[in-house]
Amino acid sequence: MTSRPDLPVPYEALPNPRGGSVRLAEMALTDALHAFQRQGETGAALKRAIAALHSAGWLPAQRFAEALTLVAPLGEESEGSHARIADAIAVFRGAVERRNLRELSCSTALFDHYRGLHALLASHTRIAPVSYDDLALAGRAIAPATLRGIAPERLAHTRARYEETLLKLLRGQAEGSADTFARLDACLGELRGPDPYDFWRLASSAVVALRERAQRTGGELDYIADVKRLYARFNLVLADQAHALSYAPRSLVRATLALLWRDFALYGARPEDADHVDVLRDYGLTVAWHVAATPESEAAWEESAAQAGEEASRDAATRDLGVLRVNASAYEDFLQSAETSIDALVERGTQANETGMVDEAAALSAADASHRLGAAACALGLGHVALLADTLGLAWRRVAHHGETHADGAEGATRGIDATVPERAAQMLRSMLHQAAAGIAPSEGRGSIVALTSMIEKPAPFAR
Repeated sequence: MTSRPDLPVPYEALPNPRGGSVRLAEMALTDALHAFQRQGETGAALKRAIAALHSAGWLPAQRFAEALTLVAPLGEESEGSHARIADAIAVFRGAVERRNLRELSCSTALFDHYRGLHALLASHTRIAPVSYDDLALAGRAIAPATLRGIAPERLAHTRARYEETLLKLLRGQAEGSADTFARLDACLGELRGPDPYDFWRLASSAVVALRERAQRTGGELDYIADVKRLYARFNLVLADQAHALSYAPRSLVRATLALLWRDFALYGARPEDADHVDVLRDYGLTVAWHVAATPESEAAWEESAAQAGEEASRDAATRDLGVLRVNASAYEDFLQSAETSIDALVERGTQANETGMVDEAAALSAADASHRLGAAACALGLGHVALLADTLGLAWRRVAHHGETHADGAEGATRGIDATVPERAAQMLRSMLHQAAAGIAPSEGRGSIVALTSMIEKPAPFAR
């Protein structure tokens, strides 16, 4: 999807007036833009921005700033290149100033600029092409998506019907393809298995969510183009499944998950989106619940948020956590809500480590506590805390869904997990929160994220 300048809302996600600001990055990007417009040296300013964004844990923004650093020297080649890079710096600076971490991850406008920057680089050096999930899922663990075993005759029949219908979709017009979509969705339904991480569950949710968004916004051409590309790529997975492969390609899982998350991250979810949100939560991604029925109501909310942001900047007391400056009231609210969640997480982790098993309900409860903490940290701007909490939540969901059944028959009990991993991660989270409470910038928690990622991305045994 591309940005829509004709819509009343001038950017994709609302400002976050109670979120933390990285003033060092904002000032560095302003300096970089002014220097670039004068054809001066931008490297030092952009490196300051990268360091500040890294310290705050704003990883997608850090990745964007790194691309700017590589491309900025090419701005002297032509007026077109100069204008493109200057526009990218200005748009990126505006997004950083809005303090919305989900926008910095999922903004299609930012990704369009990011892809454009890499296109300039590609004309000078051999680099891999970029995809939307490079920004949206930066630093995140991805759970393997399974492909269940299906009788060869049945799979061949479903695959033949899918390919025949897909060919009609790719040759036809989107406006007349409602029945075609229904037939394709029916094929995906036949392929779907009971595993929460079955690839076809994710695939079905993604294409349906994109089409629903197209109907609500009128941006049908952009969304349907994404839908068609996904259906075409799903056909390749059918070939993998026919060859008895057990897992979908990781790159396609990332791409599908990022597109499913995109609009919910930017605009929020409605009650009727609960099934899609459940899929996202199983993959460690959270959203805000929001109802804005029309572009006019969205614009009104935007105006209110901007006014609240001005008032917060003018009147509210602030606290500094390293490079992050936070609203004092939001900071206190976060610490109070985080205390309950982290206590529950540490207790679950310790119990699982001592007994070697945990029941499914307890694991899901720990996952929910992690997700609440991650969402609250994201809203405040604590990027490192948010990423570790989301990753821990995903790890607990993997335990809940893929833990081995306990041999003594205890209903719902699971074993076969390295319980020291989530326990240590919870202890690290507690340490990071203590640092925040003391007015110190939380550490990265990189070691815990690496250990959790290894646990999450390890293929779980399942029956084909």
